[in-house]
Amino acid sequence: MKKSLKLLGLLMAAILPLAAFSGCTNADALTGTKIDQFQLPAKGDEIAVMETTEGTIKFRLFPEVAPKAVQNFKSLAKKGYYNGLKFHRIIPEFMIQSGDPQGTGAGGESIWGEPFEDEFSDYVRNYKGALSMANSGPNTNGSQFFVVQAGPQTIGDDFSNYSGQTDAKFPQEIVDKYKEKGGTPWLDNQHTVFGQAFEGIDVVNKIAGYGNTDGTPSKEVKIVSVTIEKYE
Repeated sequence: MKKSLKLLGLLMAAILPLAAFSGCTNADALTGTKIDQFQLPAKGDEIAVMETTEGTIKFRLFPEVAPKAVQNFKSLAKKGYYNGLKFHRIIPEFMIQSGDPQGTGAGGESIWGEPFEDEFSDYVRNYKGALSMANSGPNTNGSQFFVVQAGPQTIGDDFSNYSGQTDAKFPQEIVDKYKEKGGTPWLDNQHTVFGQAFEGIDVVNKIAGYGNTDGTPSKEVKIVSVTIEKYE
């Protein structure tokens, strides 16, 4: 079962598409400052509040390590870009994906009207609840994003062959955290992590329950609104 989930993850990592883009330079990998990904936001920090037709999810944002991704998401949210969009790809024990006005997985664009570069860091990972950029390859970020929903039961013991990465990319503390929290380690250094759900994981789980292994939703779930608020 774990092997099949890993293979599914590797397959879907290759088809978390936006429209095909090119022309951006590689970002400097593994940048940023150390972050406790599961720490609550500090008072006064900006958070993203996502109202969905199934409930509310609140995200801490990480401008320290992914400034462009956070700026893009916040700006699109403030424009109302995400309001009314559906979760067009839902895969149980993997992720829920949205951010495409076309609702097909092939649309959407950034606030700059062109794709922007990846922003990878050793200090934020694709743990369960991570808010990450969807893409069609290196440096093809637009408006689409996904929330990781895979639980600890999806994590095997062998971290050596996730997307060709080596054990050196996964210190023991990271391996232990993945086994505790769950997530999709094969997506690290493949998709930019720019936030973490700190409230509403039950909603993420509920939405994921409406998905099929091929990514098609069995029920339409929409984003009602995304607002940027101060954490109190």
